Amino acid sequence: MSAQTATLDFEVTPTSTPTPEADRLKAFENLGFGTLFTDHMAVIKWNVNKGWHGAQVTARAPFQIDPASSVLHYAQEIFEGMKAYRAADGRAVLFRPEENARRFNESARRMAMPELPEGDFLAAVEKLVQLDARWIPEGDSSLYLRPFMFASEVFLGVRKATDFIFCVIASPVGPYFKGGLKPVNIWVSQNYTRAAVGGTGAAKCGGNYASSLAAQVEATEQGCDQVVFLDAVEHRWVEELGGMNVFFVMDDNTLVTPPVAGTILPGITRKSLIELAGDNGLTVIERPYSFDEWQADAASGKLKEAFACGTAAVVAGIGTVKHKDGAFKIGDGQTGPVTTKLRSALVDIQRCAAPDTHGWVHVLPGV
Repeated sequence: MSAQTATLDFEVTPTSTPTPEADRLKAFENLGFGTLFTDHMAVIKWNVNKGWHGAQVTARAPFQIDPASSVLHYAQEIFEGMKAYRAADGRAVLFRPEENARRFNESARRMAMPELPEGDFLAAVEKLVQLDARWIPEGDSSLYLRPFMFASEVFLGVRKATDFIFCVIASPVGPYFKGGLKPVNIWVSQNYTRAAVGGTGAAKCGGNYASSLAAQVEATEQGCDQVVFLDAVEHRWVEELGGMNVFFVMDDNTLVTPPVAGTILPGITRKSLIELAGDNGLTVIERPYSFDEWQADAASGKLKEAFACGTAAVVAGIGTVKHKDGAFKIGDGQTGPVTTKLRSALVDIQRCAAPDTHGWVHVLPGV
């Protein structure tokens, strides 16, 4: 059962044309990220008069939306990212799904969208994974889950919509970065900013990611895997990467990470690593950290490691940092021992290979 009680009854209708098992196994031989999808999706509709209704799990299919659907014009849309894992003992598990449900509603409030009861969010995810359980890969791969909601009302006018669609789709995935666990190189954007105070930086909405793409193009042109943004006011303070939070490992066993104060997405992986760092005798300091300080600490050796983290990539060490005036390495340019230890601690809990003393693992019944 879900941690929260669902308020809706889901109609579950398995597809009449499931993917042949041979095709699924063939696709699993070389899993990328976000290009392969399971057979089903969960859908719930919302109307200003009816509220939430029509909950179902059905065959994955395209939506038919009107060209005047408000999401296409005013970008009222939010999403989440989470994963289902196949543990070594065969159980199917989720990692802290209640946190995703909670953050989803925080995003909804910021984007003037209806909040979905946490129990219904969790039920939609659970029922989809239960129906598509054969799509959960074993080993280091996982089933990436994408809950999202968008405004479907047909109108042209700047106001909150009266009709919305919530949906969950699923995608078996391998590593987010093609190089696997090797350190990533990042580009410091000094031409673009991701978010400003009072904006939507703390909401997981598509517009935040769309506005990061020009900077990511810049990063790719510089041979980098990801872009990191500075603050919008002074262009001085490190905030986050295009899709991940960032940590700095100092020589005194402290971890510095920028505070989430409205301009940075409050990552669930970030939150978990802060607790795991404490479990491992490390002190985490949430404070502003400037780009000048980053360069100076790397040069002096005070900064030993840096890493990025998020649901998709989990934890990725940062090797080289490039910017318009040059480049510098973090330590020896390789993934460091603290980064490796924290990643292993997190992944072992996610896959039930270590005791879950925090109560983070959510076992899916009957899968």
